This record gives sequence, structure tokens and C-alpha cells, in this order.
Amino acid sequence: MKRYSMIKVGNDYVVQADDNSILKVGSRRRAAQLISEATDLLNALSEIESPEIAPEAPSLHREEPELP
Repeated sequence: MKRYSMIKVGNDYVVQADDNSILKVGSRRRAAQLISEATDLLNALSEIESPEIAPEAPSLHREEPELP
């Protein structure tokens, strides 16, 4: 999972994922909101991909033997 942060550059804020700058915005509040939304989306994605939540593979139906 990525680690998000923001840094101030002049009058703007740069949102970073790990050490990569990904977005520049003019408001600290907007930068924090974007970080929160990105974190929520990544958490939702990890829940979908989680093996505990993924449906189990269908099992084969065992046929009953025929009695003569």
C-alpha cells in the first residue's frame, strides 16, 4: 500500500504517494481531502481482493451411486 503525504511548495501543496509527486493543489484542505479519498479507495480495493471476502470456488457435486 502507498503512503500518502503532502508538502508545501510556495503557495501550493503537493500530494505525494511514497516519494512521487502526483498532484499540486492550492489548498491544504483539498490536499488532505484527496489523501483521505485515495486511502479510502485503496482500503476498499484491498477488501475486494481479500481472500476472506472473495467467494469460494464452487465445489463439485458428488453423485449418489445407483443401487440395483
